[in-house]
Amino acid sequence: MARRKKHEEHENHERWLVSYADFITLLFAFFVVMYAISQINEGKYRVLSDSLIQAFRNQPASALQTQTGSITGSAGAVVQKGAILTGSPPKVQSAQRKAQELKMRNIATDVQKVLAPLIKEGRVRVTETPRGIAVEINASVLFASGQADLQPASVEALTEVGNLLGAADNLILVEGHTDPLPINSLQFPSNWELSGARAGSVVRLFIESGVAPKRMTVIGRADTRPVEDNGTEAGRARNRRVTINILAENREQITELPEFKLTPNEAAQ
Repeated sequence: MARRKKHEEHENHERWLVSYADFITLLFAFFVVMYAISQINEGKYRVLSDSLIQAFRNQPASALQTQTGSITGSAGAVVQKGAILTGSPPKVQSAQRKAQELKMRNIATDVQKVLAPLIKEGRVRVTETPRGIAVEINASVLFASGQADLQPASVEALTEVGNLLGAADNLILVEGHTDPLPINSLQFPSNWELSGARAGSVVRLFIESGVAPKRMTVIGRADTRPVEDNGTEAGRARNRRVTINILAENREQITELPEFKLTPNEAAQ
């Protein structure tokens, strides 16, 4: 009898898909793990940090807890001993907050006394912000049109403000603002340069008045933060301003201030 012919087995050319699928699965698992460990729990991180400090300094746990105290979270919760508790901050933090508020209130009162004539004329506004005190000065008080050199009439008032701030230790953020009308001069190619130069002129005067340079930061915002409608001359005049932000908390770096918003009483004026 004739032998049956064996069917030839065809080589599987798709075996690489198995290895490729395994590789993709491992890569996905790797990124999931990396993402998971990148999400830091502030409470657990602080407990780990305190434990390391205790270990290296050989301090008892009770003393360490007394030094570290509790941390107020961004949502008003209190992080203490690695747990998130709801409720009022400790009495120590409450006393510190009251002292800070009193200090800022005294600074605002002193600034208002110095700038009282300009405040009465409506060309200076002193307001409270989430970060501290904002002293908004109309540009017409400080500069000639299209210029960044302080006018002699404004130097005396700003010098008195600088003397007050020199006696304090708060960080200061000076912002220059313009209207959207374009400027294109040899000195100021755009409103960005003009707003920055105006804020810089105020800072230089403060330095001459005794304010430490490391406490101050200059920002030129051009016409990006209007507080009034630029469709009218009165609105554009209001938007041309320099804002001196006296920050309530001292930090190693000054971060972005929240957008300035008018109070209902100011909006009605």
